Amino acid sequence: MGSVREGCEAGQDGAGEAIPLAGRRLASPAFAALFRQGMDLVDEAAAYLDGEGRAASRTLSRGALHAYAQQSMRLSTRLMQLASWLLLRRAVAEGEMNEATARREAQKIDLIGAPRDMDHESLLPEPLLDLVLRSHELQRQLRQIDATLAAPAPDAVRPNAVAGQLGQLRRAFEGR
Repeated sequence: MGSVREGCEAGQDGAGEAIPLAGRRLASPAFAALFRQGMDLVDEAAAYLDGEGRAASRTLSRGALHAYAQQSMRLSTRLMQLASWLLLRRAVAEGEMNEATARREAQKIDLIGAPRDMDHESLLPEPLLDLVLRSHELQRQLRQIDATLAAPAPDAVRPNAVAGQLGQLRRAFEGR
């Protein structure tokens, strides 16, 4: 998912030009797919909770109903936070927001959320459990990307000796 240097890569002449790889990922087709996956999960969860899930909750035992209520609330909150992060990062990738503003706004988003409650999850109807598990996986992925974006860029990129030599040769031959 990246290079040896996660935050930047050396230029062709080995001079060590910093190129933010994490930022490039946000403009990639992979991020677009992750964005769609996240938004589709939000829509799917909303449809389930408003339809099939509401009907299924009426048939649950008291303990399972408590677990359903708690987990559906946590799911909604988690998905709201994840969607906010995705929308924020898409705005940066599309040039609608600068990185400094995005960092300030991202501080308001909770990508950690409440810890999983395996006891409650075991009481959930299968469709809700599937949504919960998928939302945790999306959360894990976004936390990983966010950590990469938040990591400070290296102070200096170590020059690539071979690339430096190739750059010198290129300049020598072009100067003929």
